[in-house]
Amino acid sequence: MAGHGGILKSIMPSITISEKAAEKGVAMVSGQAAEMAEPGLRVRVVGGGCSGMMYKMEFHDGATDGDETFELGGFRVYIDKKSLFFLNGSELDYNDGLTGAGFKFQNPNVTGTCGCGESFNV
Repeated sequence: MAGHGGILKSIMPSITISEKAAEKGVAMVSGQAAEMAEPGLRVRVVGGGCSGMMYKMEFHDGATDGDETFELGGFRVYIDKKSLFFLNGSELDYNDGLTGAGFKFQNPNVTGTCGCGESFNV
């Protein structure tokens, strides 16, 4: 069987960060994690919640082994490879409304969420 002469390209999983999330992230890091050498937002997808999976976010000093780092405007986001599988193609945004203020993912992989909006399934 003859080959097509093309090269298969490996597509790296990726997320995007909105301008608003980057601005809020830089401001939050400067206030809450200023003592860290490489402050960023560590994001993980963990089991839990009424829909089965939840986002866990915390400020972290640098990437850990196996993390992917995403950055916009000086704001870093660290995501482990397992979590990135569930977040691939997502956008990290920031909601500053009266209720539910904070970082939010627009995740195209989600097939359902719970009533409180804190957990999801894929």
